[in-house]
Amino acid sequence: MNRTTRFALQVLAAGILLGALAFLFVKTAGIDVKNETQAMSLLREMKDLDSHWDDEVMRHADDFSPATPHADLGAMMSRSLAELERVPAGEAFRKELARLRGGLAEKGLAARAVQEAHERSLAAAAAFQASLDAAEASGKPSPAAALQAKGLREDIRRRLETFPSRAKTMPERLAALPSAARAAGEAFVAARGAEHAAWSRFSFLTLGGRIDLTTRTLAASIDHLLDEKDRWRAYLFAYALALLIAVSYLGLRVASTQAQLRSANEELERRVSERTRDLSAALKRLQESEAQLVQSEKMSSLGQMVAGVAHEINSPLAYVKSGVATARASMPELAGLVADARLLLAILHSEAPEPAELQAAFEALDARLARVSRNRVLEDLEALTHDGLHGIEQISELVTNLRNFSRLDRSKVASFNVNEGVQATLLIAKPTLRRIDVERRLGEVPSITCSPSQVNQVLLNLLNNAAQAIDKPRGRIAVATRREGDDAVAIDVEDNGRGIAPEVLPRIFDPFYTTKEVGKGTGLGLSIAYKIVSQHGGRIDVRSTPGEGTTVTVVLPVAPPPELSALVAAENDAQPA
Repeated sequence: MNRTTRFALQVLAAGILLGALAFLFVKTAGIDVKNETQAMSLLREMKDLDSHWDDEVMRHADDFSPATPHADLGAMMSRSLAELERVPAGEAFRKELARLRGGLAEKGLAARAVQEAHERSLAAAAAFQASLDAAEASGKPSPAAALQAKGLREDIRRRLETFPSRAKTMPERLAALPSAARAAGEAFVAARGAEHAAWSRFSFLTLGGRIDLTTRTLAASIDHLLDEKDRWRAYLFAYALALLIAVSYLGLRVASTQAQLRSANEELERRVSERTRDLSAALKRLQESEAQLVQSEKMSSLGQMVAGVAHEINSPLAYVKSGVATARASMPELAGLVADARLLLAILHSEAPEPAELQAAFEALDARLARVSRNRVLEDLEALTHDGLHGIEQISELVTNLRNFSRLDRSKVASFNVNEGVQATLLIAKPTLRRIDVERRLGEVPSITCSPSQVNQVLLNLLNNAAQAIDKPRGRIAVATRREGDDAVAIDVEDNGRGIAPEVLPRIFDPFYTTKEVGKGTGLGLSIAYKIVSQHGGRIDVRSTPGEGTTVTVVLPVAPPPELSALVAAENDAQPA
């Protein structure tokens, strides 16, 4: 074999090796999950819209204001679903989207049924109000009839959720009314009952489970793509390793002199030094990333808290605003009454009042007084001011509890009663616990020295975890405080959720470990709670039975370790601005 042929074969072998390397590299880098990631984001958006849709329909069903606009969340979900259908994905995902489309259509029909039933309820309520007004205007009703009419007026605008319990007593109360008012009342009861039935059907048509199933199907597809990418990466690594071994073998054969070996050793030492510096820099970046993730988890909890506070303030603020608007609408009637009274006084004070003018002034004032009495203007103003003050008191109480929860106006380490922290935290977490029965068993406990804001953070994390673990239609959470010996206080948070498997229990406090679905948790909530309790010299005990529930017990000493203040100050200084 001559030299030219040997060189050609070497070039051919090198080309084959490089071609195989390029092929493996292309296979490794060619798999992209961008479309699937976009679809996952759209599914999370649809789930949020589904939750808001349920709240919007409930709010609309309790709103008796005419022509109240509301967002078409069903159409928004349909647009998101249309975008999902344009994303290229597997057959299983397509089938899940078809089922989701059917569920969305069914829920849209149920929502329209609720809206139509509510419009009939509005018409029946207006007719019932008019019949009650007509009954009062036709003559002085009996005290019993007046009392029943007043109660029925109040029942008209009560929440739809409480209607079945009130509907049982309404026929008996309607019996005390005249026949026309009784018929209008029975029509309202029937319309409101039909609306409650339509709302019950709608509330059971949640799309969350189907969206979760679609999300799991898509996640499985993503996992399959990532597994395939990892497999090709393993092939690439094995091939590169084999190629490296071959090259090293050839290099060892070429490196025949001591000088070349010494040069290779020096080069290797230089690379090790560079790699050591790179690893040190990577370790520092990892530590900074961990601190940022912990701060992100805290900011996530803060965001949930702010959203809950905004929701709780919005409700009393809404009916305070409504009451003020109604009171303002009644002012012209009262102003007219005052003007008629002043005119009559002016005529009476004149030296020779005209009988016809005096009679006209008397009749105008009497008609105005009758209209004010008939329209119950003063009674309505009294009720509106009472409701307004009640709403303002609710807002004031919420702001006070929010300040107590955050402890921004107090020192970082101070005396603290855990019962106050439990009450404030339960109020802040109220939106998360709306469909959960919360039982408080607060005992006589001494005040402890701690960082109040951090202890409240622990309580909020435990309550959020307990609420997310409940998968029953009506969950229960019990919060209890008690003494633990002579020098400690214990807080028990018990839920009747799905529990924790025994093999998972030892890992629940590990950073970044979570059993929640993708996008629902970072695995830092319990880790942060464990760190805070440890800094306070306490402990966390967990008892759980799968399928029955979990009890988390936090034990905090009355007197914390001396270094607690320094730890809290250092942690606050380490947090990014």
